[in-house]
Amino acid sequence: MAIRITDSISIDESELDESFVRSSGPGGQNVNKLSTAVQLRFDVRRSPSLPNDVALRLMRLAGRRVTKDGVLVLMAQNHRTQERNRAEALDRLVALIQEAAVRPTPRRATKPTKASKQRRIEGKKLRSGIKNLRRTRPDSD
Repeated sequence: MAIRITDSISIDESELDESFVRSSGPGGQNVNKLSTAVQLRFDVRRSPSLPNDVALRLMRLAGRRVTKDGVLVLMAQNHRTQERNRAEALDRLVALIQEAAVRPTPRRATKPTKASKQRRIEGKKLRSGIKNLRRTRPDSD
């Protein structure tokens, strides 16, 4: 089954690798006996579903969550059940890919206005005047 990310991007569930581990932190017997935390792995570099530019942006966005081999690892352990942790990990993956799918608009270079240049120069003159008043002048005897 395919997971729909955007209109043009969808990922096959076979590309995802889930493993269940024990959650850390407090929780009593539930946390000690059950493996409810989900470790979701998605191979960004080898995924045929992602366009190259989206994959590059996704790896940059994910930061330390991407291994050297280009595998994105997401951990979800906030909930008490496997199903809710699975859903949370999948939602986070979808949100990351959706964010990476948005093309950034390049910055359009602009020139400072004449008035802003003038304000800058006035500020510099004012500051220079203050600093000049601090200077000690040698006595001319």
